Amino acid sequence: MALIPFDDRDGVIWFDGKLVPWREAKLHVLTHGLHYGSCVFEGERAYGGKIFKSRQHSERLHQSAKLIGFEIPYSIDQIEAAKQEVLKAQNVVDGYFRPVAWRGSEVMAIGAQAAKIHVAIAAWDWPAYFKGNAKEKGLRLQYAKWSRPAPNTAPTASKAAGLYMICTMSKHTAESESYDDALMLDYRGFIAEATGANLFFVIDGKLHTPKPDCFLDGITRRTAMELARANGIEVIERHIKPEELKDVSETFLTGTAAELTPIGQIGEQQFSVGPMTKKLMAAYSEAVRK
Repeated sequence: MALIPFDDRDGVIWFDGKLVPWREAKLHVLTHGLHYGSCVFEGERAYGGKIFKSRQHSERLHQSAKLIGFEIPYSIDQIEAAKQEVLKAQNVVDGYFRPVAWRGSEVMAIGAQAAKIHVAIAAWDWPAYFKGNAKEKGLRLQYAKWSRPAPNTAPTASKAAGLYMICTMSKHTAESESYDDALMLDYRGFIAEATGANLFFVIDGKLHTPKPDCFLDGITRRTAMELARANGIEVIERHIKPEELKDVSETFLTGTAAELTPIGQIGEQQFSVGPMTKKLMAAYSEAVRK
């Protein structure tokens, strides 16, 4: 099936304060955000016509911008209202939202404080991120050769576009070798995350997850932790070594795109899609549609 390019679709996109035809939402090739990575974004899902934890995403968009040195020229309330405009105009019931903010083309140099800050919000229908029988058998992950950087080398708490280049490279390598995704270690050698999702491990009936001190503390991650605790499951945030995977009985990843998806293999090690994973998958499916 031929891909439908994202620049050639019907509909509208909210662009700098107004809805514009989808194909007219353009920027110049000398945009600072393209050349120097001065860009932040969010990934959000709508279920049944309602954006899940929308305000938390808008708040994080603002915080990400501050972390990379600029201020979004629209308040959180204005971003929230804009998303509702897009939701209605695009008639999205179950779909994906992509708010994005970036430095414009007024300055083409590393120092670009005079560049205008632009904001856009697009939305489209989007089914499951991982195809096939991932929910039943689990994903296959290999180890990435790239590591998540130290927080004193990059704004690791932000959802900044530039931080995802090593994720793209790791994902492409994994797919070229018939894996679904890659597990990334951090700069110290601890388990960090997948290329676009957080990780959880079941060890002796407890739920363990890497401490997000050099990568994004995902909103879906926090949701999974809330659901686990509400179901009487102890959650432990800590640094996890790769060799501890031998003690893991179940594992899954979480993210707006991935939702809650089990993992069946990491490297050579196999895992079952067990009862805790299934319980939390069901709880998450119910939570997003309340």
